[in-house]
Amino acid sequence: MKRTLVVGVDGSPESRAAADWAAREAVRRDMHVHVVHAWLWQPLAVPVVQDRGTEARRAREILEETEAGLTHRHPRLSLSAEVVPDVPVPALLRAAKEAEMLVLGTRGHGALAGFLLGSYGQQLIASAECPVVSVRARARDGEPVRGSAEGEVVVGQQGGVEESAEVLRFAFEAAAAREVPLRAVRAWSLPPVYGYSPGSMWIAEQFGGLEPFEKAALDQALEPWRTRFPEVEVVAHVERGSAGHVLLSEASDARLVVVGRRVRESAVGARIGSVAHAVLHHSACPVAVVPHR
Repeated sequence: MKRTLVVGVDGSPESRAAADWAAREAVRRDMHVHVVHAWLWQPLAVPVVQDRGTEARRAREILEETEAGLTHRHPRLSLSAEVVPDVPVPALLRAAKEAEMLVLGTRGHGALAGFLLGSYGQQLIASAECPVVSVRARARDGEPVRGSAEGEVVVGQQGGVEESAEVLRFAFEAAAAREVPLRAVRAWSLPPVYGYSPGSMWIAEQFGGLEPFEKAALDQALEPWRTRFPEVEVVAHVERGSAGHVLLSEASDARLVVVGRRVRESAVGARIGSVAHAVLHHSACPVAVVPHR
């Protein structure tokens, strides 16, 4: 049985871009695409024009139009589709329960739309058990130029070997499928003096200082994946600065950015970490957010 990639559609330009990205990715990786349109009849108390039959037909039309377009543009694609009678977040979470990844369209850079990532995106990214890929309507995802920085897969690496394993696995698989280089980025900054214990400072000194220590940590995290994917050219980049700023700077010509997900609970529900949010908000290319184990 083929691995499955789930994409949510709603008829918007963003969701059409997400469906096209999902189809290309599925063809690259020999995966099956399952298209989901969530629609639930919900009569409103306010006086607006509503018609259940018309809305139901439109839901089916969205799915049929998406299927027809994907089949035409990607004739080798393994494809299925369904209208799910539920609101988007629980519908997509259920559909993606056993999936390799979930793909969503996202709106632009506007303060409200960007923060909400297309209304439901942030909730899905924070809750999904699989990687979630966010795609803009005009996302840069063209063919790479061999030997140049354009077209790289860029991954942000944080923490130790185990913490970043799933993030790096996804990034190496993406680079291998595209036959492009992988740029692994690790940012570091000086915390307050009390942030380092005497033991950790001693360890850093054994590497000649903090920057060599960070470079060694990145190399250690990359080592098992370099062995597993010898065909992937890897560029390791360590830089002092804000993780979000450093990653966005290195990903200015990227084809795909991969980041890890750290979820924080707040009064308004689960929130993704600041680095993932910054990259999702400002990156011109698709962004894959991979949950840590």
